[in-house]
Amino acid sequence: MTKITPVDILAVGAHPDDQELSIGGTLLKHQAMGWKIGILDLTRGEMGTLGSPEIRREEALAAAEFIGADWRVGLDLTDGFLRQDDAAVREVIAVIRAAKPRIVLANAVRDRHTDHGKGAMLAHDACYLAGLRNVKTQYDGNDQEAYRPKALYHYIQDYHIEPDFVIDISDYIEPKMELVRKYRSQFYDPSREDEPTTPISGKDFLEFLRGRAQQMGRPIGAAYGEGFTCARYIGVKDFSGLL
Repeated sequence: MTKITPVDILAVGAHPDDQELSIGGTLLKHQAMGWKIGILDLTRGEMGTLGSPEIRREEALAAAEFIGADWRVGLDLTDGFLRQDDAAVREVIAVIRAAKPRIVLANAVRDRHTDHGKGAMLAHDACYLAGLRNVKTQYDGNDQEAYRPKALYHYIQDYHIEPDFVIDISDYIEPKMELVRKYRSQFYDPSREDEPTTPISGKDFLEFLRGRAQQMGRPIGAAYGEGFTCARYIGVKDFSGLL
């Protein structure tokens, strides 16, 4: 799961579980369609109130296996104080160039957790700079060629942001909820009621997650959906893709 190979979608998250919570249904759907999926965690989630970086890593790998991802890799860009310096951007560029994704899916452009907006900007900068041949990076001891993904889209997390488009995940809502539960250390467990409560460990959080998917799906005539924003216009060849 650690060797980076070319994929169709690179799902980037500031923390292990960002991707599953926000776009788990989208990843499951496209993997079932035959798309290759790679997952990049920018930090180890070491500042999390519950669990530990080691537990989070085990859970993340189990989640990646459930999705059917080709691989999952993690960087160590400092949870809570997500690094955005030149060295950090180059680390992300190296992953992008090795993975050669058509599409990059990254954190929300603004959110309750400050790392999410930083992660969005980090992915934005890395996607652009990865296409410049004079930006030098290496992977596995080899010099890399310039490569720029065709599109970068940002998923929606805790804050409500009006989406630019929504993916219908109606057939994947139950698998998504099962996927999210792979992160057992992070969510409600009545046997651990003596532990601190976090914004995602309360009894009602999974209900909120399902409700958010219903909220996104309703305007497009779907039972459940996952929303995305983008910084540029979305181009289509004809109306058939908009029906």
